[in-house]
Amino acid sequence: MTINFEVPAVAQALREIEDPLERTKAAHAAVEQLQDEVTKVLHVRRDGLDTLIEGGMRASDVADALGVSKSRISQLRSQGAKPERAFLGSGSLTIAIGTKPEHGRRDTAAKYVVSTESMNASRILAETARVLGLDAVNEEVPPPGLVNLNRPNLIVLTAPRVLPFLEQVLAADSHLGFKEDERGWYLTDKTVGVEYRSPSDKGINQDYGYIGRLPRPDGNGTFLYVAGIHSEGTLGAAEWLSDNVSKLYRQLKTKRFSVLVSVDFEKKDGKSAKIMKVERMSQVYEQGGA
Repeated sequence: MTINFEVPAVAQALREIEDPLERTKAAHAAVEQLQDEVTKVLHVRRDGLDTLIEGGMRASDVADALGVSKSRISQLRSQGAKPERAFLGSGSLTIAIGTKPEHGRRDTAAKYVVSTESMNASRILAETARVLGLDAVNEEVPPPGLVNLNRPNLIVLTAPRVLPFLEQVLAADSHLGFKEDERGWYLTDKTVGVEYRSPSDKGINQDYGYIGRLPRPDGNGTFLYVAGIHSEGTLGAAEWLSDNVSKLYRQLKTKRFSVLVSVDFEKKDGKSAKIMKVERMSQVYEQGGA
């Protein structure tokens, strides 16, 4: 199958801009857009090569099909961004973090805070993004947690108690989700009918976390959601996602999914939690839709 692409005459259009400053600004913006598109194409090629060879096709046969040498195939597989970066996004990521009101202030100024564990979770995900060739910025969402979900390259942290609107979006997950009753928030596996209430509510250093790709409310894409029942669960879930990006991408590409994890942590003298162990405690459920 041969696909013919018509490359627009960008350079010619830029040369026709008379003002030199405007011409330079437009050219600078065009270079960034074209580089991003080339990066995406390189990703598609590298992903295709990996799929073929990992599927059993000999590198020499792939080389013959592309009209290049066998050694060139090895070079092409190392060129461009790692394919699994597509699991997180295709451009600069926004990591939205729910905040809570700061208690104990003596003045009337409104101030909001992010838990240390949630901030550490965002750092872990941002570092993972950078390793995969993506930039990431944090966005703190003040109460009442009205986060804008209708945008690309978005990761959302913190539980529905902090970002209440997420409870409605989670209804699209037919397998897993958060629920609340008179005893507080908990996670549930709807498929097997099991409820998971956080052991940390009883003073045990263990929490549970949710990781999933959910549909945007506008129907034009998805976003990643990482949240624990408590902040320790959010941190552990972020660590698990970071450690399993490559595996999840191989299994799911960018399909919708969800999974629950169990998080053991250590916390002393009011310091930030240190994650000791994170284990998957549900199957990785694939959801309907892309």
